[in-house]
Amino acid sequence: MHNTIFYTPVINTLFCWIASLILFCTGWKTIGEKPSVPKYVLIAAPHTSNWDLFFMITVALKLKISIYWMGKESIFKFPFKGLMMWMGGIPIDRSKSQDMVKAITEIFEANSELAITVPPEGTRSHTVYWKTGFYHIANESKVPICLGFLDYSKKEGGLGPLIYPTGDIEKDMIEIKKFYSPISGKYPDRFQVETPKSK
Repeated sequence: MHNTIFYTPVINTLFCWIASLILFCTGWKTIGEKPSVPKYVLIAAPHTSNWDLFFMITVALKLKISIYWMGKESIFKFPFKGLMMWMGGIPIDRSKSQDMVKAITEIFEANSELAITVPPEGTRSHTVYWKTGFYHIANESKVPICLGFLDYSKKEGGLGPLIYPTGDIEKDMIEIKKFYSPISGKYPDRFQVETPKSK
């Protein structure tokens, strides 16, 4: 995997301090701590605003977790591509969901430590159904799903429990949806947790 802000010595420490200061000045608190497992899929939800990426990275720096995150190809265009990738971005072609699951699974197999962030809604606009690529990636890679969140109503961001996929997506999603049901995004009307679509 490519080098990122999370793996850059000295600068990483500096930005950790900056992230802590930003969160303090904006009234945000971090919840949870770095997972004890070396590899996991991190859900990023709710995803209702462009601010979510900023706060997600800030919270990750404060909690000292090293993440990569998946984003649509359009935000990786010149002149911002290098910066976005240094911040942990992985450009994704949404029209190739099957290939995406396979590609990310292979990346997990090739790395001894890895956390990849996936927004299950797939878009910051209103969506009724969650996409399930995050689940299939975790299930096929045999890694847990960490429930990451940004709750704008409480100004809290962080990490919830680990969910180990059983292969029964309907059963596992009940537990996942229960965790996210009380959490509010920046635009609450855009966040709705319902039965997921396949991939």
